[in-house]
Amino acid sequence: MDIKVQEAANGNPEVADSINQSLFRVARSIVYFGEKPTNSKNYEELTASFIKSYDDLAKKFPEEAENSWEAKIKTTKEYQSDNLINFKVNNFMYTGGAHGYEGNRSVIIDAKTGQTLKRSDILKDEKGLTAYAEKSFRKKFNIPEEKPINSTGMMFDKNVFTLPQNIFYTDNGLLLLYNPVEISSFADGAKELVFPYSEVEQFLKVQ
Repeated sequence: MDIKVQEAANGNPEVADSINQSLFRVARSIVYFGEKPTNSKNYEELTASFIKSYDDLAKKFPEEAENSWEAKIKTTKEYQSDNLINFKVNNFMYTGGAHGYEGNRSVIIDAKTGQTLKRSDILKDEKGLTAYAEKSFRKKFNIPEEKPINSTGMMFDKNVFTLPQNIFYTDNGLLLLYNPVEISSFADGAKELVFPYSEVEQFLKVQ
């Protein structure tokens, strides 16, 4: 198991602690085996819990634990402005099966308070951004406007285009990232759209 976290070093220790706790909670929501995340309070406990889950399984079902599990978390600061800090949590998990899963989580933090920002905190016109993004998505992935969004093999829920679970602020613009299996098969990999801020600023509350 490998965890690398770029922790916050803010002049205000309370803000820095809030940011670091937010990043830990994301890691805890990823690294676990079972029906729900553990109650680990730090990265050491999280690592120990994951290893124990493997050991317990190996004792009960040795044939299912022939291949060693793997968990990797790498957190990096991707973007910072006066208003927000955007961290990327790259994660890889393998707990058996044909292959592991790798993806990226976006954690957007209020730079002044250290609190995690929800989608409603960063978008002032989610419907407008969704409509704008769909046009670009169809163009990039060759989906005719008159056809259903899933007509070429995508797997949007109920055949309706939606924004991805993860939106990133980057130096190049706003990144919409669909992780593997979010809207297409695992083999198709991740899909992304990047918009210059000048194109989408009317949809954003903060930048």
